[in-house]
This record gives sequence, structure tokens and C-alpha cells, in this order.
Amino acid sequence: MPQFLLRSVSILLAALSLGACSSGPTPQEQALNYPEPAFTAKRVLPPGQPSLTYIYDPWEPMNRRIYVFNYHFDQMVFLPVVRGYEAAVPDVARTGIHNFFNNFEDLLTALNSALQLSPEKAAQSTGRVLVNSTVGLLGLVDVASAMDIPRPEEDFGQTLGYWGAGRGPFLMIPFLGPSNLRDGLGKLPDFYVDSAVKGEVLSEPVDLSATVLYPIDTRANTSFRYFENGSAFEYEMVRWLFSTKRDLDVMQ
Repeated sequence: MPQFLLRSVSILLAALSLGACSSGPTPQEQALNYPEPAFTAKRVLPPGQPSLTYIYDPWEPMNRRIYVFNYHFDQMVFLPVVRGYEAAVPDVARTGIHNFFNNFEDLLTALNSALQLSPEKAAQSTGRVLVNSTVGLLGLVDVASAMDIPRPEEDFGQTLGYWGAGRGPFLMIPFLGPSNLRDGLGKLPDFYVDSAVKGEVLSEPVDLSATVLYPIDTRANTSFRYFENGSAFEYEMVRWLFSTKRDLDVMQ
């Protein structure tokens, strides 16, 4: 119940800032004399072929508004919290916290690898969890990487893709960023399993602390910043890069 209340209050506080989030920063103007490419898409692609960067996005107006909302939330809430966290917590402690969360993600990878009938990845992830949970002091020290045990990354969205589920429409999720319908739904079972495992192995105070620290740690270890590349087409670029990466993740 404390975790549910904490998540609810966090979402409410973020929603209160939505009124100030109607527009993003003005992107830099593009050069007017930028040369036309020698081989444009129209010259290379066969007739009727969609653009190479085409991504199915029927909810684009809503997605763009959420993209701008995420920018404002990032600037007003997320990044200031991250900067405070980095100033207050020593680097060695932040590394241990990040390793701790990675250990739980390795467990999810092991489960999803088994569902994808990938014994090699399942064995690698299981080995990492066993080593880091014991010798690595409950995951605080990444001994498995020091032993050169590979670290695959699999989630339930990739599992759905492995079994033939298409990615579906592009979806920008509040607070979380770019996704698609398949991967967005795939976050639910991953979240359920992760919460259930933490609830079993962690005491309630530690579990509550982990709930607070996880999004901060994730943002602190994500280098992306909204509207900092100066492109007027940042939304399209992020949409294509994310979708392409997820396609590659499923094929691996």
C-alpha cells in the first residue's frame, strides 16, 4: 500500500504541471542553402514504397503533446532531482545502486530468454544473477562482468516480437518516453514480475526505497536530453531510431 500511494502521489504531482507544458522550445532554424542529396528517396525507392524512415504513428498529435510534456517534466522535475541525487550520493554508492537494479533486470532477461527458447542467453543471465547475488553482495558489486559473463538484455516486448507480434502503432508514454503498443503492453508483465520478486526478497523499507530510487537511477544513466540536438525534426528522429533499435533487439 505505501508503494501504491507513493506512485499515485508522484503521478498526481507530475500531472499538476501539465498546464505549463503546452509547447516545447523553439528548434534552431535549418540552413536555407542546405544541398539537396544526390540520391533522394524518390529516386532510390520503387514506386509506392514508403519512406525508409516511415513509422506507423496514427496517434501522432497525442504523441507529440506527450513528448513535449515529457520535456517539461524532465526540465522541471526529473533532471533537478537527478542533479541533487548525483550531488548527494557518492559515485561509488551510485554505481552500487545501479548494479543492484541491473541484477533484477538480469533476472527478467533470464525469464524472457527462456520464453524465447534461448538457452544460451538464459544461462548467461541466470549465471549473472547467481554470481552477483552471492559474491556480489546482493548485486551491489558487478562481479559477473569482471568474470566476463555476457549481459544480454531481453524484455517481454521482445518476447512478444519473437513469437510474431508486430510492434503496432508508435506510442509516446508519459514519463517513460518512446515505445510502441506491443512494448508498452509488454512492460506490464515485466513490472509485475519485478515488483513480485522485490516484494519477496526485500524488506518493506528497502523495497520502498528501491521504488523511489529506480526511476532516478534510470534517468541518471540515460544520456538523452529532449530538444538539445537543434533539429526541427527531433520527434521524427527519435521515433525512427527507437523503432529501428527495437526491431534489431527482436532479431538478435
